[in-house]
Amino acid sequence: MKRIWTNHPAGDWKEAHPLGNGKIGAMIFGLPVNDVIGLNEETLWYGGKMDRLNPDARKNLPKVRELIFAGKIQEAERLLRVAFTGCPESMHPYQALGTIHLQFDGIRPDDLQGYTRSLDLENAVETVSFTQNGVHYTREYFTSAPDRMLVCRFTADRPGSISFLAWLRRERIFGGTGKKDANTVALWGTAGDGGCRYEMRLRGKADGGTVEAVGETLIVTGADSVTLTLSAATSWETEDPGAFNEKVLTVGEAFDAVSLKERHIADYRRYYDRMSLDLTAEEGRKDDSAPEMVTMARQGQMPAELPETYFAFGRYLLISCSRPGTLPATLQGLWCEELQPRWDSKYTININTEMNYWPAEICGLPDCQMPLFDLIDRMVPNGEKTAREMYGCRGFVAHHNTNMFGDTDVQDQWLPGSYWVMGAAWLCTHQWTHYVYTKDLDFLRRAFPVMREAAEFFLDFLVEKDGYLVTCPSVSPENTFLLPNGEKGCNTAGVAMDNQILRDLFGQCIRAAEILGVDDDLNRKIRDARGRLRPDRVMEDGRLMEWDAPYEEVEPGHRHVAHLYGLYPSGQISVDETPDLAAAAKKTLERRIAMGGGHTGWSAAWLINLYASLRDSEKAYAMLEKLLTHSTMDASLLDTHPSAKGDLADGTFQIDGNFGATAAIARMIVQAREGKVWLLPALPAQWPEGRVRGLRLPGDAAIDLAWKEGKVTSFTIRAFHDWQSEVITDVRSGAPLSIRLRAGEEYSSK
Repeated sequence: MKRIWTNHPAGDWKEAHPLGNGKIGAMIFGLPVNDVIGLNEETLWYGGKMDRLNPDARKNLPKVRELIFAGKIQEAERLLRVAFTGCPESMHPYQALGTIHLQFDGIRPDDLQGYTRSLDLENAVETVSFTQNGVHYTREYFTSAPDRMLVCRFTADRPGSISFLAWLRRERIFGGTGKKDANTVALWGTAGDGGCRYEMRLRGKADGGTVEAVGETLIVTGADSVTLTLSAATSWETEDPGAFNEKVLTVGEAFDAVSLKERHIADYRRYYDRMSLDLTAEEGRKDDSAPEMVTMARQGQMPAELPETYFAFGRYLLISCSRPGTLPATLQGLWCEELQPRWDSKYTININTEMNYWPAEICGLPDCQMPLFDLIDRMVPNGEKTAREMYGCRGFVAHHNTNMFGDTDVQDQWLPGSYWVMGAAWLCTHQWTHYVYTKDLDFLRRAFPVMREAAEFFLDFLVEKDGYLVTCPSVSPENTFLLPNGEKGCNTAGVAMDNQILRDLFGQCIRAAEILGVDDDLNRKIRDARGRLRPDRVMEDGRLMEWDAPYEEVEPGHRHVAHLYGLYPSGQISVDETPDLAAAAKKTLERRIAMGGGHTGWSAAWLINLYASLRDSEKAYAMLEKLLTHSTMDASLLDTHPSAKGDLADGTFQIDGNFGATAAIARMIVQAREGKVWLLPALPAQWPEGRVRGLRLPGDAAIDLAWKEGKVTSFTIRAFHDWQSEVITDVRSGAPLSIRLRAGEEYSSK
């Protein structure tokens, strides 16, 4: 069984274990006496939809460009601050829903035996168990998607041993709390001016003993077992959240606790059982606690069970926070502790949101990416207005942040990031990737107009410079350069990442048009514009050029490596087809890491993927070690953005590192593009033996693979559409095996 377990309760929120059904999130602390469960509801965002568009942007765009082309970067940036920043400058944040508080009677925290807190990744059930005075207590928690609620089941092996109080809280910002019926309490309110109305409702049912609602508290006395169920809703999806919750809880009462658990597990395993990864031989497998595994890794002896468990955890998190019909994963997935979280816990679309979905296709969870595509659809009308009124362009555009309403205007007055116009373009490349993996023509027909609108914006926005079409203003996300006169700058024209993203987006629009039989003037203009983008360039010192000129970096160890987008996730740069650019990318990585790069979880995750793409297994593994030892909470395996002092405890939870590293582990084992598959392309020496089942390949196929002593021993490919590819079983020899399958057929090397 793959699980994350520890022998102590959570000391803080980041040490708690996350549960989620896409709608409701819960953080389980497992405190024996005065316990708390952190709660989230995915649509609880402060405030309502806003029109933040700055009316002075369009008339100042020519002036900004004039200043940038004249090298007057600081003057241009001063104008960007005042004329392009949204009004108001910030979007509203995603917020915590609140907490369940549980005060248990008759249990002393200093006199427990055999305490364990365990998250079963195969069944999505959290279990807390311990013994006191000869009584064994078990507490189970799960968030059911089919029944749309959190379920807490408390049992003891001595009758009448369970007594406690339970109540709901949301700091001091809410409308009210109180009793709804004899065994139900609720908390309700409104999330700010124009914000959603919300309610959460908690119901108790006991076998033996009693449950009574008194005021705002449930009182449980002398029970053999107790089931608590919680439903939460907002006016985003229902006019009456209270009536909605009552219906959910009432329908749930038709099932006993065992049936609720069975229904939940069956639903969850529809996703989880699609694939598996084992990096250790069965006879040598250990069941060390998460803190023990992380400690061993920090001592330089990482057990293979740690990356294996981390990989399973990444898949678990994506299933738990991004289901069809829900919202996409935020910076913190579904789980957020605060009312004013860092970075607003929203969608940062200059890398973080995209990274959240890197494992979706390769790990057999393409439907978990559907919430992202739904969000893109909501962004389109907003982005059309932003394109038209800010820039005088057709199509649609988005900057570096968005929210559940699909806001596309400029966020903050942050020169290294705010005035970046590539957000929609990058997101739309995920639509093409989804088609490449699934061959879903109906989806491509849905996505094609959106992709073309994102491309159409740039047909109007691009300007000519030195014979090329370039973006202006243009920023390499979050990085800062040094001008020859000593001034610092962020915004310029035609940075490498912009060109790389547009080569992808334009090329994907052209391919999609061919598949769908579209040949029109817009398609021809996209083709022409793609041919006029500046190619990647190599500087004199051998590194890839990041900006439009070979500027020095103010922060050489910067966490972003935006100009390596072409290596990964794009694949425009490869060791096979563009070896000179691949060498430049490697030199860029060496310099960035030598100067302190990869110091946050998500940044380290990106670097693992980049080294895997270069087939450098040693460096990829070293960066995985860094992520697991410097940016991972040992009790929960949640990714963290460490504080300025490098302190994990003071850092901020960001889920993108979990997801990025999950994708990277898969890519160390299998890499593929249309027409070519590499087996074990970046397999580290530390994983000499292993098995993977169900990794997905472009063209709608799946692969099972086994290896021993670092070499492929067997593999099977199952095709769900007609499929053809070259398969390279040894990256050193490069000898391809040509395989052609019809839909429903499989190839086995045995």
